[in-house]
Amino acid sequence: MQQQQLFSSRLSAFLARKNISLSAHTYLIHAMSFMALGLFSSLLIGSILNTIGIKFGIPLFTDTLWPLAKQMTGPAIAVAVAYALKAPPLVLFSVTTVGAAGAAVGGPVGAFVAALVATETGKLVAGETKVDILVTPAVTVICGVAVGAWIGPYIGALMTSLGDLVMSATQLQPLLMGMVVAVLMGMALTLPISSAAIAIMLSLNGLAAGAATVGCCAQMIGFAVMSFRENRWSGLVAQGLGTSMLQMPNIIRNPKIWYPTILTSAILGPISTLVFSMENTPLGAGMGTSGLVGQIQSYIALEAAGWQSSDIYLSIILLHLVLPAVLTLCFSELMRKKGWIKPGDLALDVSGTK
Repeated sequence: MQQQQLFSSRLSAFLARKNISLSAHTYLIHAMSFMALGLFSSLLIGSILNTIGIKFGIPLFTDTLWPLAKQMTGPAIAVAVAYALKAPPLVLFSVTTVGAAGAAVGGPVGAFVAALVATETGKLVAGETKVDILVTPAVTVICGVAVGAWIGPYIGALMTSLGDLVMSATQLQPLLMGMVVAVLMGMALTLPISSAAIAIMLSLNGLAAGAATVGCCAQMIGFAVMSFRENRWSGLVAQGLGTSMLQMPNIIRNPKIWYPTILTSAILGPISTLVFSMENTPLGAGMGTSGLVGQIQSYIALEAAGWQSSDIYLSIILLHLVLPAVLTLCFSELMRKKGWIKPGDLALDVSGTK
């Protein structure tokens, strides 16, 4: 018994020295959030610039940058994950190969999983030998590529199947699923997890992606508008174009402030699927109004579906901006009158002292 306790103590001390935290929060929340940054810095920005290049005839964007952005998605995800896990330099640089291999066989999910394993394994051996410059990259690359090759395809196929199930269910039950997808994806955007990464992992597109976008917009625009009296213009921009995640400390203190945006998501999700037939791509489904990526990708999806530009603009303005603002404001004002939302409940504390 004492030997087991001693081993456990030594193992814990070793992992702490290597800065390895075996927790769901570290891998499924923190690392996945950084994965979204890697996606934005490669695939998402490449897609946006490709669209601009097509519209304005810029070959640099369409013929050179866009193909490279797609190829570098895996390495970008891997580097972002390794950075999130505080990998030492040799591990950080080595995971570029791991990300490329994981993405080649398992897509973004394959790159993510391979990068997680490669980074933590590389951290275990980093600095432990006199030939660190050989051992650390070799262990990192071998372990990451092996995991990506063996597990990546199965995980990628599983996520794709789940995404297909969600999209099929949305087609069959647009009222119920429109509501469910909008609410859950909107809540995921506000929670400290990555709705963008979830949408891309599930390859969410079509009506389901359209409902997801509306739900995310309801959260961002909703919180931006209903907290305007507390946070003024800086809060409007930070939440409306940045993230509604800024409200999480306030939600923890008073969960009722979340009700208006959730109700708005539940109403607008079915309107998106049944009335407007809004669509989006996996790249924009979980972004909401962050950097207007959700709107740009909506335009791309709806234009490909044969919509007229005037109809696209009108639908995006209504469902992504106007209706989320109006409905959330109405709900929040009712809740303020009932005393469920009090002055200061929605104030953002940018100084971190609240």
